[in-house]
Amino acid sequence: MTQKLQKVLAQLGIGSRREMERWIETGRVNVNHVTAKLGDRVDDHALIEVDGKPITTGLRAAPSSQTVLLYHKPIGELCTRHDPEGRPTVFDHLPVPPSGRWIVIGRLDYNTSGLLLFTNDGELANRLMHPSHHLMRTYMVRVYGHVPDEMLDDLENGVELEDGMARFEQVEQVSGDGRNGWYKVEVAMGKNRIVRRLWESQDVKVNRLIRVGFGNITLPDDLKPGEYLILNSEKIKQLE
Repeated sequence: MTQKLQKVLAQLGIGSRREMERWIETGRVNVNHVTAKLGDRVDDHALIEVDGKPITTGLRAAPSSQTVLLYHKPIGELCTRHDPEGRPTVFDHLPVPPSGRWIVIGRLDYNTSGLLLFTNDGELANRLMHPSHHLMRTYMVRVYGHVPDEMLDDLENGVELEDGMARFEQVEQVSGDGRNGWYKVEVAMGKNRIVRRLWESQDVKVNRLIRVGFGNITLPDDLKPGEYLILNSEKIKQLE
């Protein structure tokens, strides 16, 4: 069975289908050592190269069933498939997907724990990560430093960072007093390390960061770090 080339590339999570069409049109994709054209179809035996680099045959199978996995990421794992230094990664403890490969939806840094989503559907992953989707991320943050009400107002109204304006959609204190406190924050943008950088812009140190929500999906209280669960179809619809 053959499929459109741009669909196969999108299912791998390389980019959106429209983006893959642009890559094909600009000559970045080869099929069987020939520059691909928009409209080309491929089967499982085709040799596909992107920017001169072959795509491993075993990763090209399109998912036969859409699967989304929720993982409770511990501190000390990287969101990468392979680490040159041999450090643990979030992929080390995941089950084998029913087809295709796991694609991480958004990332968490090494020192951040909490809710992390994976899917074997590249198009779904690209759609959920696209800025136009505006999926809310919810975090619990423990900070060290003086946090007056004026600072919270600034964080909600917007702060100028090195890569532009950023803000929390909502921030509220949950517990603590003095110079240590837990805050619940919501952010819609997916900029790198956005939660830490917003707090650090106010000379406040983040000493614990946990993602507890992604869109309408929340981290179950009974799911321990390093454990995972498969979302049912109803939960997947809540994401879309």
